[in-house]
Amino acid sequence: MRLRLTALFLTLAMSAAHAAPAPQAVEIPLASGVLHAQLYKPEGAGPFPTVIALHGCGGLSGHSDAVLPRYRDWAERLLRGGNAVLWPDSYGSRELGPQCRVKEMHVKARRERVADIAATRAWLMKQNWVARDRVSLMGWANGASALLWAVRPQSAARDHGPDFRAAIAFYPDCRISAGLGWSTRVPTLVLIGADDDVSSPPACRQMVEGAHGRSALARIVVYPGAYHDFDRANTPLHTAAGSNDAAVPERGHLGTDAQARAESQKEVTEWLAR
Repeated sequence: MRLRLTALFLTLAMSAAHAAPAPQAVEIPLASGVLHAQLYKPEGAGPFPTVIALHGCGGLSGHSDAVLPRYRDWAERLLRGGNAVLWPDSYGSRELGPQCRVKEMHVKARRERVADIAATRAWLMKQNWVARDRVSLMGWANGASALLWAVRPQSAARDHGPDFRAAIAFYPDCRISAGLGWSTRVPTLVLIGADDDVSSPPACRQMVEGAHGRSALARIVVYPGAYHDFDRANTPLHTAAGSNDAAVPERGHLGTDAQARAESQKEVTEWLAR
């Protein structure tokens, strides 16, 4: 009986390990300091299409998780599709915790986080397992806002390497970008819930529609009835107000929308396969 239980335990452990591969910690040089990141990479030599994935204001890691479950879910999904996924940790690398409720942010989406994206891309361009012409960007909330800054024509890298293949922004704050006449040099997809009261769906729609005719392809999908964090698994709809959690916004509603989650997964697969 003991041998049978031991065998069962080992089988379950092996299955869990297969279902949830551990990321590899990597260090990326910055102009000042080091950017710590977590890498999920398929087995083999590659080259692999690669996604630079950008966490939201709550940060990348938790007390016992190098990558929070909400992001690990996406990493594993992208990995199963044959992609490598690299998560730069913009806050932890600077010894900062969640920034959702910080009034004076020291790490700004349009500044430090854009520099992190550029440094991550430069590091990837030197890796022989990377398909250099198939490096894409994905971001959530604050990370998505950084993505919007990074794909503007003014932010293009000065090297001769291939540019990003595509970009996907989950519920970014589009209000500043919309007012600045945003455009993109990279095919960019914005995914947001129609009832998102943390970000602004009307501003995102204005931003994308305003870019038509003077930009690379930009598209927005607005999911009816969905709120902020609609793609996060197993999260009942709740209000952020009154919460003491520093990793959530001060206001608005958050929660899974099963239909929007499923549809967004399909949209992501199709956009990355372009």
